[in-house]
Amino acid sequence: MSKDFSIHVEHVTRVEGHGNIEVNVRAGKIEKVEWRVVEAPRFFEAMLRGQNYNELRPITSRICGICSIGHSLASLKATEDALGVHITEQTAILRRLAINAENMQSHILHIGYLVAPDLFGVGSVFPLVGTKHTDALLTIVKLHRLANEMSDLVCGRTIHPIRLIVGGFSMVPTEKQLLRLRERLEEARTLTSTVAGTVHSVADRLPAFTRETEYIALSTENEYALYDGVITSTDTGKHPDYKEYQSIMKEYVVPHSTAKYAKHARDSYMVGALARFNLNSSQLHPAAKEVASMFGLKPMNYNPFMNTIAQLVEFAHNIEDSLHWIDVLLENGVRDEKPAKIKPKAGRGVGIVEVPRGILVHDYTLNSKGYCTKANCIIPTNQNHANIQKDMEQLVPEILSRPEKEIELTLEMLVRAYDPCISCSTHYLDVTFV
Repeated sequence: MSKDFSIHVEHVTRVEGHGNIEVNVRAGKIEKVEWRVVEAPRFFEAMLRGQNYNELRPITSRICGICSIGHSLASLKATEDALGVHITEQTAILRRLAINAENMQSHILHIGYLVAPDLFGVGSVFPLVGTKHTDALLTIVKLHRLANEMSDLVCGRTIHPIRLIVGGFSMVPTEKQLLRLRERLEEARTLTSTVAGTVHSVADRLPAFTRETEYIALSTENEYALYDGVITSTDTGKHPDYKEYQSIMKEYVVPHSTAKYAKHARDSYMVGALARFNLNSSQLHPAAKEVASMFGLKPMNYNPFMNTIAQLVEFAHNIEDSLHWIDVLLENGVRDEKPAKIKPKAGRGVGIVEVPRGILVHDYTLNSKGYCTKANCIIPTNQNHANIQKDMEQLVPEILSRPEKEIELTLEMLVRAYDPCISCSTHYLDVTFV
């Protein structure tokens, strides 16, 4: 086959941050397939050094405008681990509601605004306005608004939360507010079914691509793990010593990317909704299992494009899980608790949570006065970069006979399927002094 073409996508659209796709083919031979992250590195760990333990959570919440709640929770867990602080049952429940709210708002944004245009064959959501899909689009807007307002209620703000503090909350929702939220979550059950039906009607446009890889996520016997759990791999099982996370998440640098890559048992692994589904699907709520069944999604699934469907499944689960925890709070009675008393001391703490894009780690070392002397953050997207690269390397030969524009769109869809938060993942800069 004689085929010459080059694909250069500068800044893939409908993702957070800037990443490029490069493909060169000469005489039908693939010379280059490359996923390139080109943003300037941010070095946010350096910003934490010299900061008091009370400042670590507010600073790290600014790492990401989408996962600011998740970063806050990972930061709090790391700080509390270093200081030996124990939280109450009510605080743990409210934090689970917070992480559900963030998961919901991020997932529905990705499904409805970023992926749906590909499935409907348009460049953005705007051409869908005024068509037969308007009602479905308005339903997505309603669900997104609910998730944002749930974040506001629990955390004080959707972006960069203010109520989450070391040892507890500065303010908690009232029982009346929780009852109103419960009513709206019950209504969201029906709305989610509508969205699932709409996505299902065009799900055949998701590429049927598979590449066996390793999946890593938190898991626990008690629940579908988001806030707590043990690092678990589909290849190597459970790794209970959470402070040895670097023996699993082995970061390295590549010359064409300002973001680190990561590997474990293989050359790459995947984190995120599909990883969590593959490891923990048995613990999903029955309503979420129904959504998975609608799409024929079951473990093990090796199609990265199905990550979007796994997000939809998780959205349904987050609603049911939130209803459960609200009922527990109402049954126990919401208390205006005082945050735990803090006595600064030297120590190292690691906090790990699942955020929409996958497993997130914060690691702090504090001195005897409670000031940070060392910090490390491992972002979900930088764990996925190598897997995106490996997927592209297998995908391009499989679709090489297709028109150039179709190849380009399919590769963009692959990147979007991972729902990457590219800006958060940039850590590395190669400087040559002359």
